[in-house]
Amino acid sequence: MSEHKRERWGTKLGVILAVSGSAIGLGNFLRFPSQAGMYGPGAFMIPYLVALIVVGVPLVWVEWALGRYGGQWGHSSGPGIFQAISPKARALKYIGVMAIFGPLVIFTYYCYIESWTLGYSIFSVLGKIPHVAGVSESIKMKTFLNQYRGLEPGGSFSLTYIFFLITFIINMTVLYFGLRGGIEKVCNIALPTLFIMGIILAVRVLTLKAPGSADSAATPLNGLGYLWNQDLSKLRNPQIWLAAAGQVFFTLSVGMGVILTYSSYLRSKDDVVLSGLTSAVANEFAEVVLAGSIIIPAAFVFFGPIPQKIQAIASSGSFDIGFVTMPLIFQQVPYGMFFGFLWFFMLFLAGITSSISIAQPFIAFFEDEFDFSRRKAVFIFAALMFILSQPAIWLLKYGVMDDLDFWAANFIIVLGALIEIILFGWVFGSDKAWEELHRGAKIKAPVIFKFLIKYVTPLFLAIILGVWMYQNWINVIVMKTDPDGNPLAPANKPYILGTRLMLLALFLFISILVHVAWKRHGGRIDISEEGTAEQEEWSK
Repeated sequence: MSEHKRERWGTKLGVILAVSGSAIGLGNFLRFPSQAGMYGPGAFMIPYLVALIVVGVPLVWVEWALGRYGGQWGHSSGPGIFQAISPKARALKYIGVMAIFGPLVIFTYYCYIESWTLGYSIFSVLGKIPHVAGVSESIKMKTFLNQYRGLEPGGSFSLTYIFFLITFIINMTVLYFGLRGGIEKVCNIALPTLFIMGIILAVRVLTLKAPGSADSAATPLNGLGYLWNQDLSKLRNPQIWLAAAGQVFFTLSVGMGVILTYSSYLRSKDDVVLSGLTSAVANEFAEVVLAGSIIIPAAFVFFGPIPQKIQAIASSGSFDIGFVTMPLIFQQVPYGMFFGFLWFFMLFLAGITSSISIAQPFIAFFEDEFDFSRRKAVFIFAALMFILSQPAIWLLKYGVMDDLDFWAANFIIVLGALIEIILFGWVFGSDKAWEELHRGAKIKAPVIFKFLIKYVTPLFLAIILGVWMYQNWINVIVMKTDPDGNPLAPANKPYILGTRLMLLALFLFISILVHVAWKRHGGRIDISEEGTAEQEEWSK
């Protein structure tokens, strides 16, 4: 048990905004339009909403409840929280390593991508993004993006790296000031600002008028219809259901341990049902309402109401949508530099609220299990992450970032979510879990979710994991293809292998730290007189 004084959230709104901020990230505004658009008109939203109810909401509630429960015994990271579920099952702490490992790996490349949005927001203000005559000049904008990332000659990569350093320092500064003084304060400002920017952009897009020679059907409302006018015949395609479920994972930040950590700083009778639902609704507003009202409707206006064109734009990938398609569009509207700045700075705010959240599990682990001060824990995290971030930056063209993303944001979060739901519904016990979920609850979750948590959601997750393994993941794991399904270039294989060895070493390193930490406090979770006393203090 940790002897240092545990931090607490300042307000209930603060924790809701912080959890919402962890979920509202680049994937909301870039990955969602890409996924929703690539399968064609009327294909995505029904599977998405079903996955949200069957997988997303149950997992959100499970993580809020598990985190609060583990926090009562002084643990804010996966190893301690998992073993608190069944104190005699000592192996659970090693399974909980994934809840530290996954966020660490994501941070190694996420902060770098986040820095692109900061760079582009400044470029938008200064007019440094290449001017194009029309939206057809995508090659020029794509070349600029590749030069910025160091994939093609001609750019100033030193400036790119400076933006990374600035973004990295901002992240570490926020983390240094702690839960309430850093993370909560930033989210209290960043989330409302982000929503205001998103609403301004959505209103501007929905009032766009197509060029005089454009098809009369090229309207923003028809762009919304591309998403919402459902074609039920497409529901027979299993790939759409898998993609929709995958997007729900990304968008709600479930399965990676962040919500576990954030909710561990709640008091024992703080509500988690309404709070968890509120954070999920905030995330869905950002993704479905705001992001869904920006890219695809804007593309309908300027690229034409042809489904094949929209699918091609969506299939070009999240980065191309955000850093190629949107700058092309903004340059065709009045005050495009201003709206370009709003777009990229909104992405930056979304990115930073997510990146600081994925740092917290590792920092909390050192604070709780080794009694390190916040300052010392942040320093260790900063040193480790600065070193581990370099491969994603300098070896981007060899597919290192894509491989890191595959393991952290695909494989581990699905496996982690499956483990969490089984622990909560089966090991912890369905009745006890339901009671824990509703302790201090302001509202009661529909009883159907008790059945979903125990049976439907685990089965759904197992099917997703099995089908993805069968269809795509085996080839990626054996280095036959890259995560996009393309044949892996022979020149990339040594770098991919080196990346995986680095990840293995990192996983073993964290596992050893867990072993050492448990040796320090007797190799068990302290659910005893001391732990009970501390629990009673936290419940006040």
